[in-house]
Amino acid sequence: MLTMEYGFKFVPKFPVDLIVYLVAYLLAGYNVLYMAWRKAIRFDFFNEFFLMSVATIGAFAIGSYSEGVAVMVFYSIGEWFQDAAVNRAKRSIKALLDVRPEEVTVLRNGSTETVHPKDVAIGEVIQAKPGEKVALDGTLESEKASFNTAALTGESKPDSKAKGENVYAGMINLNTVSEIKVTAKFSDSKLSRILEMVQDATARKSQTQLFISRFAKVYTPIVFALAVAVCFVPYFFVSDYDFYDWFYRALVFLVISCPCALVVSIPLGYFGGIGLASRNGILFKGSNFLDVMTQIDTVVMDKTGTLTEGVFKVQEVKPEGLDEQEFLKLTAAIESKSTHPIALAVTEHVGKESIKSLSINDVEEIPGHGLKATIDGKEVLAGNAKLLKKYSIDYPESVTAIVNTVVVVAVNKKYAGYITIADQIKADAQQAIKDLHGLGIKTVMLSGDKQSVVDDVAKTLSIDNAYGDLLPEGKVEKVQALKDQNKKLAFVGDGVNDAPVVALADAGIAMGGLGSDATIETADVVIQNDQPSKIVTAIKVGKLTKKIVWQNIVLAMVVKVIVLALGAGGVANLWEAVIADVGVALLAILNAVRIQRIRL
Repeated sequence: MLTMEYGFKFVPKFPVDLIVYLVAYLLAGYNVLYMAWRKAIRFDFFNEFFLMSVATIGAFAIGSYSEGVAVMVFYSIGEWFQDAAVNRAKRSIKALLDVRPEEVTVLRNGSTETVHPKDVAIGEVIQAKPGEKVALDGTLESEKASFNTAALTGESKPDSKAKGENVYAGMINLNTVSEIKVTAKFSDSKLSRILEMVQDATARKSQTQLFISRFAKVYTPIVFALAVAVCFVPYFFVSDYDFYDWFYRALVFLVISCPCALVVSIPLGYFGGIGLASRNGILFKGSNFLDVMTQIDTVVMDKTGTLTEGVFKVQEVKPEGLDEQEFLKLTAAIESKSTHPIALAVTEHVGKESIKSLSINDVEEIPGHGLKATIDGKEVLAGNAKLLKKYSIDYPESVTAIVNTVVVVAVNKKYAGYITIADQIKADAQQAIKDLHGLGIKTVMLSGDKQSVVDDVAKTLSIDNAYGDLLPEGKVEKVQALKDQNKKLAFVGDGVNDAPVVALADAGIAMGGLGSDATIETADVVIQNDQPSKIVTAIKVGKLTKKIVWQNIVLAMVVKVIVLALGAGGVANLWEAVIADVGVALLAILNAVRIQRIRL
C-alpha cells in the first residue's frame, strides 16, 4: 500500500536521487522509450513499448524511482533474452542447412582452379576432396565414392554412389577425391532450394500465431482501459479513496499485463518445431503446417517411390512372335524415352548401347497407360494392359493374372509379349504403417499399378484401403472423396503425377530425395531421405510443438490473471509485477527453446 509520503510531485525532495535514477532509467530503457515514441507518432498506442513507458513514467511521477527503474531494467533484460532466443532459433535453423561451401575446385583446361560455386557453369567438372563438402549438384564422374548426407536427409550414415549417380550440394565426401559433373547452378541446387524453403517457413504463421497477434491487438487496449478503471472507478465506491494508492495499483496492472511472453514465446516454439523437424530430415514450409499435421486422421500414400524403393528389376521376358533380342531392343528403345522407374529398369536391363542404331520417332506418352512410338518404321506400344485395350489389341487373359508389374508390348497393332518388373518394399514402410495405426490414423494407398500388385503390397504392410489401376485424375477423385467425408488427410507422393493430389490434400508431403521438382514445390512438407517412417516423425513434431505452445499460453495467462487480481487488490507491488512478467516470459522462452533439443 502506498502512503501519502509518495506525493504526486514532479519536483522531488532529493533532486540527486532523481538524477541518479533518471540516468539509470534512460540507460536501461532508451530503446523501449524510442520504440514507444516511434509508434506513438503513428498513433499506435496499444503496444508493449508504450505500455511499459506509461507504467514507468507513472512510477517516477509518484516518486517510486527505484521501482520505475527496476521495471525498465527487468523488462529490457527480458526483451534481450527474448531477442537472443528468437535470433538463436533462426540461426540454428539457418546453420542447420546453410552448409554451402564458399569455394570449389573446378577442372578447366587440364588444370584446377578455385572459384566461388556461383561462377561454375552447368556441364563443368568439379572436384571434392575427402572431408570436403560438395558445392553443387551433379552426377558422379568417378567410378565410386561415399558421402555423408546428413545436411540433406538428417541421416549421417554413408551413402555409396556409383558413376553416373546423382550427388547433391551439401553432401560430404568421405574417402577418395571425387569428380562431379555439374547439373545445376549454385542458386538452383537442392540445398539452396531447401534453405529457401526453411527460411520462408518462418514467415508463414500458424493459426495459433495469427490468433495471438490478433489477440494482442485487442487485449492491449482493453488492458489500458482496465488500468484506467482500476485508478478512477473505486472513487465512486470506496469511502477512503486514495488517488495515489489506486494510481499505483493501475501501474502494477499495466506492468503485469504486458503480452510479451505470449507474443515472443509462441513463434519461438514454432521456430523450434521447424528446427527439430529439419534435424530429422523433414522440411515444413510454414509453421501453419505444424498445426495441420496435428489434425491428420488419414494418410494417403502413393506406392512407387513412397512405400516401395522405386528401384525396379526385370524378372521375366516373354516375347510372342518375335525373337527375344529384337523384342527387348524394341521395348527398350521406346522405354528410353520415359523417365518412369519401370521404363528405366527395362532400358538398364537391355543396355543403351544396343539401341543406339534404332530410329525412334513420333514418341507419344499416354498418361496412365504407357508410350507409343515408331521404331525403324514399326508402330510400337509399351505400357500396361489398358494401353492395348485402348487400341483394341487382343492379348492373353493370363497377363492380367500376373502379380508383378507387367510391361505389355504390341508391334504393328499385334500383341508381341510382356516383361515383368518387380519392386522392393522400403525397409521401414511396415513400421511406419504400424506407427500410424498406433496414432489412430487410417492408411490408404493409391497407385497407377495394377490392382493385384497393389493388393499384395497392401496386405504385406497391413494398409487399411488400397486402390490400383488409377490414372492421375483417378487419384484426385479418391482424395476428393475422402475430403468429402470430412477427413483431415495428408497425401504422400513423389512423382510428377502426384503434384495435383499433393496440392489438394490438407497436408501435401513429398519424398524429397527421389521426388520430382513439381511435387516438392507443391508440397507443404518435404521428407529428405524418402523414409516413410518420417511421416510419423512429422506428425509427432507437430503435436509436440502444439503441446509446448499451449503450455506457454496457459502458463502466461494463468500467472497474469492471478497477479493482475493481486495488483488490482493492492497486494502485489511493481517489483513483484515485473518479476512475474519477466519470469513468465523467461520460463516460456526456455520451454520453447527445449523443443530443439528433444530427440524423437
